[in-house]
Amino acid sequence: MSEPPQDALVVGADGLARPRWAATDPLLREYYDTEWGLPVRDEHGVFERLSLEAFQSGLSWRTVLAKRAAFRRAFAGFDPEAVAGFGEAEVERLLADAGIIRNRAKILATIGNARATLAMREDGGLADFVWSFQPERTPQPRTGAEVPSTSPESVALSTALRAKGFRFVGPTTMFALMEAIGIIDTHLVGSHRRGSSGVWT
Repeated sequence: MSEPPQDALVVGADGLARPRWAATDPLLREYYDTEWGLPVRDEHGVFERLSLEAFQSGLSWRTVLAKRAAFRRAFAGFDPEAVAGFGEAEVERLLADAGIIRNRAKILATIGNARATLAMREDGGLADFVWSFQPERTPQPRTGAEVPSTSPESVALSTALRAKGFRFVGPTTMFALMEAIGIIDTHLVGSHRRGSSGVWT
């Protein structure tokens, strides 16, 4: 009998099956069990997650998650209207804030993305726009190796958002956003969270 893949599900002491990345670290386990993959359909929620995914680019998600409370304080709770009003003084304040990821390009992108979010209100809004890229089918991975990092829909969403003035919205980042807010379900088959979004049955 062959050994299970190293990136297959891990059954915890509570009897629940999770992917290896969410199996041991308490912060990641809590995020996986209670939040990741549940539908987010409001402008505020989508803007926050889009912003955090942009800051994650090139880093680990755990790094961003550990700083999320500080990010929320620094960016006015990710209220798009408030962030859209940030000027150079706010940029300098953010660059001096050790609680967040101090990357000028990403900070400026978040402010610009907030302004782009407000502009989209005239045409249905950010949340509905992002959800319009929901595919007809969702992946059904059994190991971490089977989870894609992009999709035709994430490529299309990336292109469409860039055309509307958004930055740090590459196809891989948009695929991660789609996973995080429930547009697709990449929970491994057999995980206790598979199908929990109610979007995919």
